[in-house]
Amino acid sequence: MLQWFKSATGKARAQFIFAHGAGAGSDSEFIQTMANLISQHGIDVALFDFQYMQIAKETGKRRPPERAPKLLAYFSEILAERQPELPLFIGGKSMGGRMASMLCTEQEQAQIAGVVAFGYPFHPPGKPDKLRIDHFVDMPCPFLVLQGERDTFGSQQELAELKMVNPPEIKFLKDGDHSLKPRKKSGITEQENLQQAADYAAQFILNLAAGDRQ
Repeated sequence: MLQWFKSATGKARAQFIFAHGAGAGSDSEFIQTMANLISQHGIDVALFDFQYMQIAKETGKRRPPERAPKLLAYFSEILAERQPELPLFIGGKSMGGRMASMLCTEQEQAQIAGVVAFGYPFHPPGKPDKLRIDHFVDMPCPFLVLQGERDTFGSQQELAELKMVNPPEIKFLKDGDHSLKPRKKSGITEQENLQQAADYAAQFILNLAAGDRQ
């Protein structure tokens, strides 16, 4: 079941189906804020909870994410609720962004116009050798990553040294952590980073959507 943030400008020019991260669902402050900000740009944004998160909310007990095949199967089912008249973009926060990027490499998902990941988990914190990038080579559509400069799942310094085949476009948010939050001493506010990330995401989506319709 999708929760829609309808375009604040009236008629939407694209849709973005936005998956949550491993530890917090679609009602998290980050997801709700980002969905609202992106919808200000003429994009319909849809949120959902993976099945394990639905159970966690029903029982009041935290649960670990399911294995990737089950997450991908449910994400694929969710796409059946998309608006068929609008260009389709998918993405997510952390784990959700990783699942979105993996999903679009499946042949039947060829209708996806682009993927946006917020805080992509390139590797587990402290384990830079355990990379989660093998599927990048098979990405059939444009892929944007919005990453905090000091994200422990892949910092700007680490990624500068990482050799990737078919790497995504990466935009770094100043002094941001895994949720793009900067430290006070940076002189940047969390809201500024979130707004900039939303602007980057919306520009990426709308540029590709315009190309789709030419």
